[in-house]
Amino acid sequence: MALKLYAGARSRASIVHWYLEELGIPYEMVMLDMQAGEHRQPAFLEINPIGKVPAIVDGDFKLWESGAILLYLADQYGGVTTAEQRAALNQWINYANATLGPEVFSEASREKALPRHMGMLNQWLGDRPWILGDTFTVADVAVGAMVGYIPLMLRVDLSSYPVVMAYLKRIAERPAFQKALGNRSNA
Repeated sequence: MALKLYAGARSRASIVHWYLEELGIPYEMVMLDMQAGEHRQPAFLEINPIGKVPAIVDGDFKLWESGAILLYLADQYGGVTTAEQRAALNQWINYANATLGPEVFSEASREKALPRHMGMLNQWLGDRPWILGDTFTVADVAVGAMVGYIPLMLRVDLSSYPVVMAYLKRIAERPAFQKALGNRSNA
């Protein structure tokens, strides 16, 4: 049975979709009509009792929350072999979802948070093409998606962070990104 990704329009499921394309594994996309309340139907609530997307079903295994799904996919299909690799990926995925996103997308903290995070990423990526060095990883999916949403959703100009802009350009050029997110981003 192929892995199933449950998604909805304009959701973080697009991030998982992108990573599935990067992995090149077979999967089935199940688009839920959120406006019609398909995510609140008993069949989906058995997969995710909170009724949100994304969620996956891989065989008999059910999982929800984009960060957890990304980590699972990296472990299961992405070649993660050591505790150190897993920890580094976990660090950056949690950073994207629990620190970067909430601080930058909250109007109350954006003014201070945006320059702090973009400045750090501009410096961090200054001597490496990807978050963890020379190789694109799921950390780039998590961080790249969140950073890519900033100019798109907040209409914030990131041109004063040229290294971040070059990183977004490298991401936007990836075929898997184009397939999953290309029509939604201005990265």
